[in-house]
Amino acid sequence: MVNDQVTLESEVVISNDVVSRELEGEAVILNLASGTYFGLDPVGTRIWSLVQEDGSLRRVFEILQQEYDVTPGRLEGDILRLVEVLCANGLLRVAPLQERLTARA
Repeated sequence: MVNDQVTLESEVVISNDVVSRELEGEAVILNLASGTYFGLDPVGTRIWSLVQEDGSLRRVFEILQQEYDVTPGRLEGDILRLVEVLCANGLLRVAPLQERLTARA
């Protein structure tokens, strides 16, 4: 499982051994280290895309809240569940505070 608890205040980064491609509105993600690939539906693909742009889950939440007609609690739960699964499978990792500070400097 994930070492750090994932919350909307977390920032995540895509693991180094991961490549992805969007095909017909859905993401295909390959973990090169394990040889395992994953597919995401259109909503999961949108979350993946936003994580690539900005690893801030708070920012992902704010953007999706404007794009989809969903309750805030449901949206938060869906984002966090997906991110936890992606982290557990080595596709994402929670960025330690020091790494986030260094990236902004």
